[in-house]
Amino acid sequence: MIKIALIRHSKTEGNLHGRYIGKTDENLCNEGIIIAKNKEFPKAEQVYSSPLKRCVETSKIIYNYCEPLIFDDLRECDFGDFENKNYKDLDGNEDYQKWIDSNGSMPFPNGENTEAFKRRSIRGFDKVIKNIIDNKINNAAIIVHGGTIMSILDKYSHPNKEFYCWQVDNCCGYLIEIDKALWIKNNKRVNVLESI
Repeated sequence: MIKIALIRHSKTEGNLHGRYIGKTDENLCNEGIIIAKNKEFPKAEQVYSSPLKRCVETSKIIYNYCEPLIFDDLRECDFGDFENKNYKDLDGNEDYQKWIDSNGSMPFPNGENTEAFKRRSIRGFDKVIKNIIDNKINNAAIIVHGGTIMSILDKYSHPNKEFYCWQVDNCCGYLIEIDKALWIKNNKRVNVLESI
């Protein structure tokens, strides 16, 4: 069995202000650095990360003994016209109201389609798992974004829950387990062991 710590990056200024931060490449804020330094996480033989600064910085704080391998498909969704704005900034915006009314199923105006984002996240996760299996790794960590975690667990979790049930706070996540033999046979599923 392969155990993986699936962790959302620590806090950024955008997170502090409730902004939609997708493709915006923010650094961690001071509070985010402190949180990452003071929290315990499972050990990992290898760390994987989104290319965005907030994930790379989080991985280098938590797993300072291991250089992260970067997988571009693990990056956050492009929120388009909503990028770097919060609900107050978008109050009265007709496109935002339509998106809210659709329960987030509509594409972001001038941004990424939600289903395309989910497929990309799954593709990135599958590449990471292939790397883990090929390199005979038993314990790993993946530092990514909230939407990426939700996409992965929406697709592969056992027991299965829907997308929004998997929301996590910054610098939190899940310890998951994958049966390598089943995964290789294309019986892909993730057992969620606990919250971290």
